Amino acid sequence: MPIHFGTDGWRAVISDTFTFHNLRLVTQAIADAIRSDAWNDDVPLGETPDPDKIIVGFDTRFLSDRYAGEVARVLAANGYTVLLTQGDAPTPAISYTVRYTHAIAGVVITASHNAPRYNGVKLKASYGGSALQEQCRRVEVYLNDNEERGRGPNMMDYQQARKLGLLQRFNPLPDYYAHLRSLIDFDAIADNPQRIVVDSMYGSGRGIIKGILKGTGCEVREIRGEMNPGFGGVHPEPIARYLGSLAGAISTGMGDLGLATDGDGDRIGAMDGRGNYIDPHKIMALALRYLVEERGWHGPAVRTVSTTRMIDRLAKAHNLPVYETPVGFNFIADYMLKEDILIGGEESGGISFRGHIPEGDGSLMALLLIEMVAKLGVSLHDLVEDLINKYGPVFYERTDLRLSHPVAKAQMTRRLTEETPPKIGGEEVIDVQSLDGVKFILKDDSWLLIRPSGTEPVLRVYAEGRSAEKVQELLKFGEEVAASTT
Repeated sequence: MPIHFGTDGWRAVISDTFTFHNLRLVTQAIADAIRSDAWNDDVPLGETPDPDKIIVGFDTRFLSDRYAGEVARVLAANGYTVLLTQGDAPTPAISYTVRYTHAIAGVVITASHNAPRYNGVKLKASYGGSALQEQCRRVEVYLNDNEERGRGPNMMDYQQARKLGLLQRFNPLPDYYAHLRSLIDFDAIADNPQRIVVDSMYGSGRGIIKGILKGTGCEVREIRGEMNPGFGGVHPEPIARYLGSLAGAISTGMGDLGLATDGDGDRIGAMDGRGNYIDPHKIMALALRYLVEERGWHGPAVRTVSTTRMIDRLAKAHNLPVYETPVGFNFIADYMLKEDILIGGEESGGISFRGHIPEGDGSLMALLLIEMVAKLGVSLHDLVEDLINKYGPVFYERTDLRLSHPVAKAQMTRRLTEETPPKIGGEEVIDVQSLDGVKFILKDDSWLLIRPSGTEPVLRVYAEGRSAEKVQELLKFGEEVAASTT
């Protein structure tokens, strides 16, 4: 089965395509690609990275530690000095280490928020974010070339690599914690400590928030923080349908603020003291407002095409530019590498802001929410209510519609653009965008996004409206499009 790198690496089912054999082949291709002269051609570099140093980390999934060990053995056999984490660690901590230690690259064994049967490889560039598409394509070229030549992976015995100093174990958390402390006002948190429930969803973000808040006076209760490679049978994704445990903990009085991170710690979800789920749209909007109004920061905001237009209304009120990108944090990272971006985020929960690496970070955003609540002296529920009163109302929903056969994205985009109706859900269509799929902007600032999947017969439909009824009307139009496609 062909191995392809998507927007954030390679993922596959354990023991099906994700095997030790295939992982060694992929790692050899990574080693070859990094050695190539063109590896950093398109990378905006500050200090020149060490061409022989690579960081390797892993999450809490089944066999992730063993897989990471194999990656380290192959890289060491290719002459690299490999820093391998001592235990599971969140992806942002490993990515930060890549940049902090000036390594040429990083490899993280994780399938992020995917189902427990998956594992994967995230490839990190020297700037501490996901590798560029050109770099991932280069890995695929070497992978195919090695296969055609019948060239297998170089291998080195683990203990021999340790003895030669080519494989070193390390703890990424102290430096990562120090970096987070430079971005978050822990004095403000200590002045008004909170009662917090952290749901780590059995992922590698476990212990991070609770650990860094020690000594602040906050009462932190962590749930689903033990090692469980099966994630309790649910997707480790911090969205409402998978956060029943967090809602239950809040309802029993364990805390007044709920925070959740995904399988590898780069996504955020939250709950207020009443058990209401606070989605990433609202979290990003709250963060933008706080950074501008309380910290006095200014600069562009970057959001994906599927993220709330509350960001636009907030930015307009504060005279800030907004950049819209296709879905995927790598597109946001492109802006963060080129400009002094204030904040960037996507609807799936990956959010980052100025001073951090160009990558989503669930722990960082959780800490910023805690700082907001502590410094403003009001509950998360009240913060959201005030946000909606001033920049809403806003209701959002996404649905994935199964098609009878795959649809070419370009063909669907052309069809929907050419056949745009004057109204959708009774509201006038004032703009049609085709940055990533087709997005219809309505007169009341509601919108509908229709995106065909590039890998499976699925039509992804996103809608944001001024009422729940409006959202359902917009989604119905998406269903009609799907029905006419079959």
